[in-house]
Amino acid sequence: MPSVTDGKRDMLKRLLIVGATMVTSLSGNAPAADKQGPCVRVAELEVEPTQLENFKAAAKEVDESSVRADPGCLVLYAISEKDNPSHIRVFEIYRDADPYETHVHTAPFLKFRGMTDTMVKSRKLVNMVPISLAAKAK
Repeated sequence: MPSVTDGKRDMLKRLLIVGATMVTSLSGNAPAADKQGPCVRVAELEVEPTQLENFKAAAKEVDESSVRADPGCLVLYAISEKDNPSHIRVFEIYRDADPYETHVHTAPFLKFRGMTDTMVKSRKLVNMVPISLAAKAK
């Protein structure tokens, strides 16, 4: 019988596959002006352990509203290290750089930053270069 951890791992794997599928399909059909490719970022965060549940709630809210409301926001995943849950990684994919710049000025994102700035002990933002964004559909 699979454990809860196995179930979460399977769910994360499915979410990553869906996100990569979206990026791959949208990138392939993008107009010539958008051919600069997807904007991929990873945020490496260390959250104050006593604020972890509050941070998770705020991250879930901003991630869901951003994917729903921001047309260029394709994927937003917040995940934590299994053995150190206060170490968070946020994996973001945008259609290109313009939607990312728009995203960081939206009301939901500004609210999130205002709520979580004191919860985050350290923050490192890393721009990534996609090498391969392939996925298998269900």
